[in-house]
Amino acid sequence: MKRCIVLIQFAFLATVILYAGKYPKREMRAVWIATVANIDWPSRAGLSTDMQQEEMIELLDLAKEYHFNTVIFQIRPSTDAFYQSSFEPWSQWLTGEQGKAPDPFYDPLEFTIKECRKRGLDIHVWMNPYRAVFDTAKSSIAESNPVKTNPEWFVTYGSKAYFNPGLPETRNHVCNVVADILRRYEIDAIHFDDYFYPYRISGKDFPDQQAFELYPRGFSTNEKENWRRDNVDLIIKQLHDTIKAVAPYVEFGISPFGVWRNNDKDPRGSATKAGQTNYDDLYADVLKWQQEGWIDYVTPQIYWPIGKKVADYSVLVDWWDKNAFGCPLYIGHGLYRLDAKSGEKAWQKSKEMDKQVKLLRKYENVEGSMFFSAKYMRTNPLGFKQRMQKKHYRYVALPPKNKRVKQIMPERPENAQWDVNNDTISLAWNAGENNVGYIIYKCKKNKELKLDDVRSIVAVTGDTELKLKLDDQNSPYKYDYIITGISITNNESNGVIFR
Repeated sequence: MKRCIVLIQFAFLATVILYAGKYPKREMRAVWIATVANIDWPSRAGLSTDMQQEEMIELLDLAKEYHFNTVIFQIRPSTDAFYQSSFEPWSQWLTGEQGKAPDPFYDPLEFTIKECRKRGLDIHVWMNPYRAVFDTAKSSIAESNPVKTNPEWFVTYGSKAYFNPGLPETRNHVCNVVADILRRYEIDAIHFDDYFYPYRISGKDFPDQQAFELYPRGFSTNEKENWRRDNVDLIIKQLHDTIKAVAPYVEFGISPFGVWRNNDKDPRGSATKAGQTNYDDLYADVLKWQQEGWIDYVTPQIYWPIGKKVADYSVLVDWWDKNAFGCPLYIGHGLYRLDAKSGEKAWQKSKEMDKQVKLLRKYENVEGSMFFSAKYMRTNPLGFKQRMQKKHYRYVALPPKNKRVKQIMPERPENAQWDVNNDTISLAWNAGENNVGYIIYKCKKNKELKLDDVRSIVAVTGDTELKLKLDDQNSPYKYDYIITGISITNNESNGVIFR
């Protein structure tokens, strides 16, 4: 009899462990919302305030449907702002004219934060460090744009204008912008993408010679490429110090190009043959930032399929896992690649993305995924949503806790009460201190709730009340409903039973 009980207990434990591996409770599941050139939101410049808000709500609702838990909202694509700023003008991709505020007025960032919190979604705000004018021939440029107020800070390369990375004024301006955001908005992370020095244009050198001569910082003429890398190091370090000084609980993340360096140039590099790389072309030494602790997470954009000769997804995930240096690692996926008419056979079926997520879960240092980009949630290419929910995203998951930031501890919610009316159970509670969200669990009465079993989670929300439809009229009397609080650093409080 005892042996039978032990076997049953072992079988139950094995089932819980299996589910924890297949359906982890904590895993980054994020989607980028790109605003540059109206890629994702708003669908076109000049939409009414109501239409802009409706489109954002649609995207956030879709993120919840997909069981994503984080959005990466691009708020500064090109020395402009999708929020009220005293440093840079309103974006042309919002209203159609740079410097023109929404009318009727609202603050898109403030609105999006509020709507994310309602849904229990984390929000990372995404910025570009150096791009200033997206198209020098066509872009709307406000008189208040730094390009006009401080033209000496900028250079033109190809069809775009950029902050000159060699100038200290550039670093100071970008850090002032970030500090301003941190002081005024409740966000989870500052996120920078892969555009540091711009991707090379054949036959053209980036025009920073004057800045090199003015601020050589001890680098000789034949060390200009090292000087460029040092410029980027300096802004990353200054951004890190700014964030830690103003809001030390906010994460600083980078989503670099998928290849740090090819191993034909450096034995530390990956077995790839990328035409351009972070280190050699964008002057972004991402590994150094991870090792030095200057960034809090890294999301390499590995937008290639498994088996691609010049840049194999499986080779790169393995390489980044081996070179995490204690820095939380998420993988960036090219959701936009899925297309039945794609020129690459791998992208003609959604199982490619399924295989990629399955593979990354085998690695100790990889803690989840970010998908580009949000508008593809609408089109659901090749049934991506259904395949992912069947295979990997069947249940919700919380974002990972990041040990590189100052931890904020939540308190238990208070006065948790339930009421039943016909086929609806109404749950309500008082917010605990430091909580930005709540998790509602359900388990059979008098049974121990296993917080790591995602099958027990009923909802993740930022509201202080919730209505649930009941399939079974006796459900409230058969089950306990338990609530925990979540802080801005994704720490979870002890549970409280609804009475």
